[in-house]
Amino acid sequence: MNLFSLSFSYLRRRPLLTLLNVLLLALGMATIVVLLLLGRQVEDRLTRNAQGIDLVVGAKGSPLQLILASIYHMDAPTGNIPVRKAQAVMQNRAVRQAIPLSLGDSYRGYRIVGTTHAYPQHYGAAVAAGTLWEAPYEAVLGARVAAETGLAVGDTFAGTHGLSAGGEAHGAHPLRVVGLLAPTGTVLDRLVLTGTETVWALHGDEEAGTPPGDGADAAAHRPEREYTALLIQYSSPMAQALFPRFINSQTTLQAAVPAFEISRLTNLLGVGIEAIRAFGILLIVAAALGVFVALTTALQERRYDLAMMRTLGASRAMLMGHILLEGVMLSLAGTAVGLLLGHGAAAVLGARVRQAQQMDLTGWTWVDAEGALILLAVAVGLVAALIPALQAYRTDIARTLARG
Repeated sequence: MNLFSLSFSYLRRRPLLTLLNVLLLALGMATIVVLLLLGRQVEDRLTRNAQGIDLVVGAKGSPLQLILASIYHMDAPTGNIPVRKAQAVMQNRAVRQAIPLSLGDSYRGYRIVGTTHAYPQHYGAAVAAGTLWEAPYEAVLGARVAAETGLAVGDTFAGTHGLSAGGEAHGAHPLRVVGLLAPTGTVLDRLVLTGTETVWALHGDEEAGTPPGDGADAAAHRPEREYTALLIQYSSPMAQALFPRFINSQTTLQAAVPAFEISRLTNLLGVGIEAIRAFGILLIVAAALGVFVALTTALQERRYDLAMMRTLGASRAMLMGHILLEGVMLSLAGTAVGLLLGHGAAAVLGARVRQAQQMDLTGWTWVDAEGALILLAVAVGLVAALIPALQAYRTDIARTLARG
């Protein structure tokens, strides 16, 4: 007697109820899978992009906004800081390395960042084609920027003012692509890098109404040069306790600690995430109750069939296994559909986030916690089927057959 075929045939006899239980479990599984996939990827991206950055110094404003704009390039900057004030910070003994960033322009929504070679070196970026920039108006593209725009080494393009597509183009001063970066899995993949002097030249020359490099007269009319932010590494552990307080209390600048601000952001989002996760667990519990009710009801209808199976030689353990197998089959079906729905939903959400050029997320990956989730779903099916299975095990053949 094939228990699998027998259990499957009984499930097919109640297609609507079977489908309802499978979908209920699948929705709960999908909800938790989406949270697992996106949560793990976001956490990984946040950690990877902030690695090695102890402090961000910028203009006064929201410290979280400063972190999001300067490290993750997901928000507008809090403002700019004069170079003379920034240099005083960079030369402080507490600073081992300071990477300046100058923001304000973009190309097709991808941010153009004026900086130094220390920035790609910080993330261990390798040049896939060409070289890093050496002169003004030379640019290096991140891997995703190159793939999405189709630009290659030697091509030229005009950036636009502002950090989103649709701004005023710097048509008079195009940038020339001199290098393409290999994929890094960091924020560099969606940035256009150039020298700080290029950003200064673009904004200084256009604001002053003079062509680039027009001698002393041009220099006299240019506004004071500024950075948007400094990414700082400490020279000693003691600086961690003293330097941020010094910047915030003794200067007109702002110091924001990435680890603290990201932890604060995670805590703010955590309440909503936990609520969604609780909803997913509630759906799984509801699915377990549905399986229990379905199997219990079906058992009442099949007592005569089970008694006949006993007379034909089926053991008590076989009857119990038959009911347990139905519960496992329901849970496995719900798990399979839930995994597919969860990964598909994560892929759709990831694509929306990528279109907004905020963060690269995908649904087509696997996290270790999904294995535990599958085991949990199987356990839910077994537990839900346990009481009906025990009732099948205790079936009284004589009494059941006598009742007809």
